[in-house]
Amino acid sequence: MEPLEDFVSSLFSGPTAAIGAVFLLLILYLVSVSSAGVRREPPGPRPLPLLGNLLQLDLNRPHKTLHELSKKYGSVFAVYFGTKKVVVLAGYKAVKEALVSFAEEFGDREISPIFNDTNKGHGILFANGESWKEMRRFSLTALRDFGMGKRVTEEKVLEECGHLIQTFEEHKGQPFDAAHPLNYATSNIISSLVYGSRFECTDPRFRNLISRANESIRVTGSVAIQLYNMFPWLVKWVKARQVMLKNFERSVRDVKDLIKHLKETLNPQICRGLVDCFLIRKQKDEDSCVIDSHFIEENLIFTVANLFAAGTDSTATTLRWALLLMAKYPKIQDQVKEELTRVIGSREVRVDDRKNLPYANAVIHETQRLGDIIPMSIPHKTSRDVTFKGYFIKEGTTVIPLLTSVLHDESEWETPYSFNPSHFLNSEGKFVKRDAFLAFSAGRRVCLGESLAKMELFLFVTNLLQRFRFTPPPGVSEDELDLKPAVGFLLAPSPHELCAVSLQ
Repeated sequence: MEPLEDFVSSLFSGPTAAIGAVFLLLILYLVSVSSAGVRREPPGPRPLPLLGNLLQLDLNRPHKTLHELSKKYGSVFAVYFGTKKVVVLAGYKAVKEALVSFAEEFGDREISPIFNDTNKGHGILFANGESWKEMRRFSLTALRDFGMGKRVTEEKVLEECGHLIQTFEEHKGQPFDAAHPLNYATSNIISSLVYGSRFECTDPRFRNLISRANESIRVTGSVAIQLYNMFPWLVKWVKARQVMLKNFERSVRDVKDLIKHLKETLNPQICRGLVDCFLIRKQKDEDSCVIDSHFIEENLIFTVANLFAAGTDSTATTLRWALLLMAKYPKIQDQVKEELTRVIGSREVRVDDRKNLPYANAVIHETQRLGDIIPMSIPHKTSRDVTFKGYFIKEGTTVIPLLTSVLHDESEWETPYSFNPSHFLNSEGKFVKRDAFLAFSAGRRVCLGESLAKMELFLFVTNLLQRFRFTPPPGVSEDELDLKPAVGFLLAPSPHELCAVSLQ
């Protein structure tokens, strides 16, 4: 027998068996420690028991704290939200590589307790697996079939723009808050694609749906909900959670009523909107006895609710930033107006005009970059173990692609914290795309309505600036207009009023 075999055999025979077992366990421990050393985990601030890094985070603006931490710990680092380990990806290169080159590994959605309470794994935004894939594929196809990003949707946007212009004119140049009118306009566009028709802005159910969606999005970013997501077993009684659950319950009831009406008037030969397409597909699967079909009522309700909320607040918030920035920087507003007058004249601005309006296009993109409305994206989750940038990240780890660090990346933008449309213009004044413009995120979870949002932003901003000059209220200077965002999941401007002075 070989010497090594003699040694091992002696360890597990006679009185030395116990000592041998301990010795083997020690070897296994040392091997595991050595392996862990090879599988280097992301660095980060030392967490406290139970609290994690809670005391180091500004929960009103956690994206700012994480951005600052990235300057110390690098483009991949870990923090603890309570007991939950979260890996943060910072800077353009890390975020783009993770979401695109490692799309599968970083492609799952982290479903926080509050969204598990409400969506329960259904719909598009807060779902994973085959159900999510099927709902996203179906929604994208249906919305494209109904003209998302095409001429037919352009007409819907221009129709809403006409209603918006009329509303602005009613204020006769006096100060007013544009938040509600902008929300109604953007919501009606997604409603026409989903339900097949628009709502009257005086419709109380329509107004309540928008109000509840806006409030829920705002409350999602509150300290109370963040604490609930960290310690759901401890603070499930918080008022903010009750508000969200009540809003959710009422909105689901309204959506069910709208779907019921469409179902009663359904013609299988004609699809009026996404809901009709879903109902027809649902009936087809039922008739064919399809096993495990994802076309079920819960997925319809939550897909509609997700599209309504996402298609309303994000675009309306960006438009609010655009008008506020125009009022704050009147010289830039003058340059947009000059370009519109020179290229378009007095006729209505169309999507095809975008290629001939490079400065206006640059202003809109810069608004999205500086507005930075979803600074932490919607958190992802790793679908499997992955080694990224030399760091080992375990399957099921929550991942935050820190979009604010991309849109303000000092290695990508000449003046990252200033409103500078030249970021999107070359030396000849022509519009240029920038790789680090990830306002819609990237990869598998890129914004489903990106093409629609781009169309809306261009048509609304240009047609409004063609008809109005936006100024601060009387007695308020441009310097006094506050660009500090309100607290919330989406970074909206703080409440403010502007004057829309008619130019015609």
